[in-house]
Amino acid sequence: MKKHLIALTLIVLVLLGGAFLYFSRGDTAQLPDGADVGKEPVFTSPRSEMIPTMNVADAMPWKAGEKPVPAKGLKVDRFADGLDHPRSLLRLPNGDVLVAETNSPTRPTTGIVNRVMNYLMNKAGAGGPSANRITLLRDADGDGKAETKTAFLTGLNSPYGMALVGDMLYVANTDALMAFPYKEGEVKISDKGRKILNLPAQAPNMHWTRSLVASPQGLLYVGVGANSNIGENDLETEANRAAVLEVNPRTGDYRIYASGLRNPVGLAFEPKSGALWGVVNERDMLGSDLVPDYLTRVEFGGFYGWPWNYWGGYEDRRVQPQRPEVREYTKRPDYALGNHVAPLGLAFADKVTLGAPYANGAFVGLHGSWNRKPMAGYKLVFIPFADNGEVGKAKPVDVLTGFLDAKNEARGRPVDVTADAKGALLVSDDVGGVVWRVTPAK
Repeated sequence: MKKHLIALTLIVLVLLGGAFLYFSRGDTAQLPDGADVGKEPVFTSPRSEMIPTMNVADAMPWKAGEKPVPAKGLKVDRFADGLDHPRSLLRLPNGDVLVAETNSPTRPTTGIVNRVMNYLMNKAGAGGPSANRITLLRDADGDGKAETKTAFLTGLNSPYGMALVGDMLYVANTDALMAFPYKEGEVKISDKGRKILNLPAQAPNMHWTRSLVASPQGLLYVGVGANSNIGENDLETEANRAAVLEVNPRTGDYRIYASGLRNPVGLAFEPKSGALWGVVNERDMLGSDLVPDYLTRVEFGGFYGWPWNYWGGYEDRRVQPQRPEVREYTKRPDYALGNHVAPLGLAFADKVTLGAPYANGAFVGLHGSWNRKPMAGYKLVFIPFADNGEVGKAKPVDVLTGFLDAKNEARGRPVDVTADAKGALLVSDDVGGVVWRVTPAK
């Protein structure tokens, strides 16, 4: 009996291995470079994949003296290094910078899906335990380097988004929105904090990040990604997910502000119009040429298609049952960033002083693809906006490149972006363990 079980196991493994090789053997993109970017991206026919194309870059962090390649007229230096998977950034009023050193909650090690996810995360440099802390970086002498690095908040649970409203610092753990009393100049918060709101984190808790931004009126906006690719997991786990939640921090009352956003990570208010914008990671397993991740205005009551539609009405026929009646209510995103580029960070240019070419628009950190051939993203780009606060038709401008080397190894992967007190652009790099500082070349 034991021999038969061993033989059967071997047969299953061979079949699974063959299926893996078949379905991930080479779904290479056919679109010309740049065709999947802009206000009018080009679409191809979907290619449904039983197993996604696996093409994630090996994480090979920067060596001493190495750094990304800045655009002409700019230079880049290390603001802080030696960090443990730095992700979100928040500049405080006194110029201090907070960085969330964080990672995914520990995932189960059993089951094929979990094992594949753990393998990909390890390969991409994101497989270790989460540091679960927020670190304060201080450049007291103004030389462009943070000489002070202290553990500002600890004991968190995969923290991501941060927002300061008055004397209260809000932190979005993967499972809860928390409030901590803040006093300017302090280098550590010892208070245990107060829970404002539980956030959905049911297993398997895909898309664990919880982005956070505060409006001028003091309301909080939390981005919560879907718990699946196209709703294939238990629909009960998708409650209040694939959405941006609007929260009153004084009462804990909340509502769904916008929905149908598969994974809204970066959120920011555009300074001219005052509108909320976000960058969204779209669905997978339709081939290397679908679906474009995007930058869009996030409108109150807006529905952006997930899981039934993408890009304003293209039906995803894998989703059953179909909902054709929602197509006419599906909003079309404003600007495609490219297929599988994984946009994470978003910051508008009003507080950044990099010169005229970067005076009006949005900086977006493209973390980089894991299931596309050829690889895409792995850079920081600038999206020009018009004077009326709307995104323009121009193609993105590369600001920082070189995160992916000639061997397709990831020296780093850009995540979040913000301005420092002097108008330089700070960029977190989770694989490199660095926060980069971009300034005009002199």
